[in-house]
Amino acid sequence: MNIGIIGAGHIGSAQAERLTSLGHSVAIANSRGPETLTDLAQKTGATAVTTQEAVHHAEIIVVTIPLKSIPDLPKDLFAGVPASVPVIDTSNYYPLLRDGQIPELETGDLTESEWVQQHLGRPVLKVFNNIFAAQLASPGKPAGTPGRIALTVAGDEAAAKQKVMALVEELGYDAIDGGSLHESWRQQPGTPLYCTDLPADEVRQHLASLGTQRTPEQHAQFAANQAASEKQLEAQGVKL
Repeated sequence: MNIGIIGAGHIGSAQAERLTSLGHSVAIANSRGPETLTDLAQKTGATAVTTQEAVHHAEIIVVTIPLKSIPDLPKDLFAGVPASVPVIDTSNYYPLLRDGQIPELETGDLTESEWVQQHLGRPVLKVFNNIFAAQLASPGKPAGTPGRIALTVAGDEAAAKQKVMALVEELGYDAIDGGSLHESWRQQPGTPLYCTDLPADEVRQHLASLGTQRTPEQHAQFAANQAASEKQLEAQGVKL
């Protein structure tokens, strides 16, 4: 397939290398221009392009930039892109270390990807947000392998979700239907499914135990978990 990636950070770079190794044609863009991606293009086999070029002719689009940068994307970015093309959102909300406070995400009424969807003006699917880039850069495991990592795919468009789930499987992970985009809070930072590399049966157990409607108590607990994690990363000098 032709796959467009917007964002050349840890996740975008890892995806570019893995996807080209599987025979896909990858176009990758960042906010600074294709001339800054020469080394990455040589390393991964992807083609460095502008943001607009990354989305045109793509059969799947991956948006993998800091959450705070989503509103800075061109407002007409998806003009002319068929509605059938899935758009993947990999973003996470880090209010302490990177993104600052986004009021709409503080109440728990809106998930991160619903906020992204509003700004992009396109339906999105949430996946690849809860796996470390270093893990994503390594080949996954064949289907049926014990301990194979499972990744949830949340979204509201059935056909797009199936296409993205097939890509997840091709990368070597069990693809689990994570429900609607409104249910994607279950794979956000601070939850039991965030960067824990669990197999399919355990992922399904957590999804069932979490329920589908986020309660105020869950929102408060997961926000506290994430705040503690961010403070620990800050103490370690980690930069996002």
